[in-house]
Formats: sequence, structure tokens, C-alpha cells
Amino acid sequence: MPAERRRAEGLVAAAQRILVVGIGGGGDVVGALAAAEAIRALGTGAVVGGLTWERRPVDPLPGPRRLDEISGAQRLNEAIALAGPDTLGPGGFRFCESDMSAFLGEPVVLLDPNPGPAAIAAGLDAAAAHLGCDMVALLDVGGDVLAHGDEPGLASPLADATVLSAARRMRTPVLGLLFGIGCDGELTPAEVLARLEEVRAAGGDLGDLEIPPAALDRVEAALATVTTEASAMAVRCARGETGRAPIRGGRRTVPLTADGGRLVGFDPLVTIASAARLAAAVADASSLEDAQSILTALGVRTELDYEREAARAPA
Repeated sequence: MPAERRRAEGLVAAAQRILVVGIGGGGDVVGALAAAEAIRALGTGAVVGGLTWERRPVDPLPGPRRLDEISGAQRLNEAIALAGPDTLGPGGFRFCESDMSAFLGEPVVLLDPNPGPAAIAAGLDAAAAHLGCDMVALLDVGGDVLAHGDEPGLASPLADATVLSAARRMRTPVLGLLFGIGCDGELTPAEVLARLEEVRAAGGDLGDLEIPPAALDRVEAALATVTTEASAMAVRCARGETGRAPIRGGRRTVPLTADGGRLVGFDPLVTIASAARLAAAVADASSLEDAQSILTALGVRTELDYEREAARAPA
């Protein structure tokens, strides 16, 4: 077994319980479940979570929801709540985390990124302590968390960059995870692999975690309850499918590759100092809105730009 894989598995196996948070919003909580199942296969407990930022067809209001806009959740601190099956956003929409809670039969962590990196870090530290977790894993589906900012397909870098940057302030040990290389239709597999090579060259590669077949079965069962596309594509890749598949109503296509089925571990701090340039840029932002302004000044378009433009457009 490669030394890198031993390193990743060793970190996971040494923990008692890991909080796995999908950091891109929407269905990234399904990717978090894939990682949690891989973690459980190594004998370590796991809790899953995601962001208060849903896709526009689910939540037409731009940006992530603040915790004070949410009903039916147990608020833990400024940035974190526990979602149940009846947790709803404004107008009564259901979060992916609500559906995941219904599937799992247990609360799911809901992270509000609006307060910015410092509050996210403090919130995750407090949530980990509350849930009995001695490690936090920040998981991205697709690979845009590693973006430089000039990739042609980059469309949603704000949430990933803001949450990853919080790792610099956290007291709890943090593991970075990437599932579904290229499966979100943004960075290409070649671009993601190039960014991972930057991380490896800087000493931040922790190798892959194996996703056993039983873990994939569990994630596929969740897909009947929780709506997502990128994580579903990653599962197809992990099952050995190849070719191309449409997502986003046919607006994008995703290459199904062997790399798309990998669960890659990385050191968040080394990654922020190397490939994840946007996370480094927003690390001192005072809020998500401040992070948005920083990326705008760098000429980077974000998911918040898209949502605001769509909200202003005539029906």
C-alpha cells in the first residue's frame, strides 16, 4: 500500500469521530455521506453536514440562508445548526440536509457561511466538541476548491474558498477531502489533477481513502431521497462508468472517469498555501459578502453573481 494512502487512512483511523461537511452547498452533503461511509469502514465514527446554500431551483433567494431565516433547526452557535427532517428555509423549501436527516434518521449539521471564515472556524470547533468529534473533514465535490480563478468553467468558487479558508483558524484537526474529480462540470479532470499535483509538490497530498462497495450502496440509497447531480456522477465513476453525462438540465456535460470515483485526502493548510489561491485570498474576509468583494476585485465570477443576476432578470 502506498505511503500516501497509509498516511490518509492513519489520520482517519486515529480519530474517534469525524464531522464531515460538504462545503460547496446544494447536494455536497451526499458527497459528505460517501466520505463518512469510507471513514466508518476504517472503524471511525462520522457525522455529516452541509451548507445553508441551496441551488436556485430550490431556493430562489440569492446566497446562503442565515440561521435566523430557518425553521425547525437546533441552533448551536453563530454559524451552525442541527437540521432535522422538518428543517425548512423561507417559503417552506427543504434543504438537502433536511432530506439527508430523514434518510439517516439523525440530525445533520447545517453550516451558515454568511459570517465569514473566523465565525465558521469557531462554529465548527464548537460543533465538533458538541458532537464528540475530534476531527473535521471539509469535503468538496468536483474540485473547484482548488481553483486558481482563471479556469474557463469555474462557476461556484465562493462557498468552497470561504469555508476551506476557515481551516487556518480552527483548533480542531482538519482534513481536506475531494470527491468526484471533475464531476460538477466546472474544472476539468485535467485541471483538477494539475492542482492536486501542486498540492503534492508542496507536501500536502494525503492520498486516497478507499470507498468500499457497501459505502457506494449506501450513497446510492440516499440519492433516492436527496437530490444532487455531481455526487451522483461521482458514484457512477466509482462504479466504473466512463463516457460523458449531461447535468444542469443539459447546460453542462460531465466526463465520467476513473478519477471521478476517487476520494482524495489533502492537508488544508498546505493546500491554501499552494493550489487553493482563492481560499488564500479570502482567508481574512470579515464575512461572505467581504469574500465576494475580494473575488470580484480579482476578476473572479462566483455563484452569488449568477444568483443575483438571475433574481434581477425578468420572469
